[in-house]
Amino acid sequence: MSRSWWLACAAFSVFSVLKASSLDTFVAAVYEHAVISPSDAALPVSPSKALALMNQNLDILEGAIVSAAKQGAHIIVTPEDGIYGIRFTRDTLYPYLEDIPDPQVNWIPCDNPNRFGSTPVQQRLSCLAKNNSIYVVANMGDKKTCNTSDPRCPADGRLQYNTDVVFDSQGRLVARYHKQNLFMGEEQFNAPTEPEFITFDTPFGKFGIFTCFDILFHDPAITLVTQFQVDTILFPTAWMDVLPHLAAIEFHSAWAMGMGVNFLAANLHNPSRRMTGSGIYAPDSPRAFHYDRKTNEGKLLLAQLDSHPRHSAVNWTSYASSVEAPPKENQEFRSAVFFDEFTFVELKGIAGNYTVCQNDLCCHLSYRMSEKREDEVYAFGAFDGLHTVEGQYHLQICILLKCKSTSLHTCGGSVDTASTRFEMFSLSGTFGTQYVFPEVLLSEVKLAPGEFQVSSDGRLFSLKPTSGPVLTVSLFGRLYEKDCASNASSDFIARSLIILLIVTPIIHYLC
Repeated sequence: MSRSWWLACAAFSVFSVLKASSLDTFVAAVYEHAVISPSDAALPVSPSKALALMNQNLDILEGAIVSAAKQGAHIIVTPEDGIYGIRFTRDTLYPYLEDIPDPQVNWIPCDNPNRFGSTPVQQRLSCLAKNNSIYVVANMGDKKTCNTSDPRCPADGRLQYNTDVVFDSQGRLVARYHKQNLFMGEEQFNAPTEPEFITFDTPFGKFGIFTCFDILFHDPAITLVTQFQVDTILFPTAWMDVLPHLAAIEFHSAWAMGMGVNFLAANLHNPSRRMTGSGIYAPDSPRAFHYDRKTNEGKLLLAQLDSHPRHSAVNWTSYASSVEAPPKENQEFRSAVFFDEFTFVELKGIAGNYTVCQNDLCCHLSYRMSEKREDEVYAFGAFDGLHTVEGQYHLQICILLKCKSTSLHTCGGSVDTASTRFEMFSLSGTFGTQYVFPEVLLSEVKLAPGEFQVSSDGRLFSLKPTSGPVLTVSLFGRLYEKDCASNASSDFIARSLIILLIVTPIIHYLC
């Protein structure tokens, strides 16, 4: 037989092995965790007490990991701050930190726990992954010493990072990500000098990872999808709902749809701080989600996903640019949505067509309600500008929302419930960006899977009458190139803290 025949056979055999080892679908799990925090995180504790508290949380996470593995899950994501809680100072957090090495060292902590000093948390996570043959994603703290003569080194001579770790099904550390976009109040952590773009390959697709507030910025979030071509994003978070357009399940499912990737979001569960909302999202529809402000219990979610989801390109301004604006019949008014001043019109009739513009953005809405109630007011609005509260980022948003009361000045306030259903809606806008995230949220903060879609010409429209009353229908656009150059000056953070402490004391727990 010829040498070429043997080479062909060998190549076919390698291809067959690779094909057999890859999966077209996989089972994902996320766990919304009611974290056990110190009674007072501002008080210092010994390393032994810190470890004791972390082990209490790891005991609970172990139950979720074992349960997920028994149900066939290939990977499980747990929340940001899920091992030790929140509200630490820089010094009181330190006993909870471990030195987390670069995954290139090829390390299985379960087999060699002392290779990089004392690493009991990494050892336990590694063993949970190995003993249950499942990928485990967790969030913890990383510590690194630095030379105080370096201007980038803090005065205490150490760097502390909000860190995601991933252990594969053999217990090997395969990913370490340091959170780039720290939320105001995360003064216990440092941000890396440059954004990290962390990916890893599995038999069920290519994964990327980032944390909470990162989702609102270009790096690393957008770059992981557009340049690194990941299939699935892993997203540990400690997210507090900000209605009407930044509820956790609402925005995270919209990001998955807008970016065309799977998105696994695991949130902390703390209803008193509006921390709830986890999900497993595919580009076409949510596969599983959880929102619960009535109990104090954690929740495990599982769902099957395509390993390599497909996504069609959308021209977000095509349809809206061709629409001839109807004559203005309603008087416009201004009202704030999460501190941003929107231009609104009131929806007067049971059906109608409206156009609202602000700066470079014009939004178009067609709708028909099931009934026009006297006790509920809906408004349609547009915003095009720089958001400057807990961060600085440029937004273009078209939004249909229920007002908090029948008074127009309440339009844009936080609303959880509604009574008005819509027979149809179609929403579009002249966006100056390709990064637009379509949101539909129903009464009692519920998603509407299978009830709407986005067309290639940029319309968000209903496929059938809504299954529940509508809270919000919106297109949330991000113009990253217009973001302010400095997102975290000390003066800016100080001003923001003053605003938030006066107006909404709870908001600094968002991420």
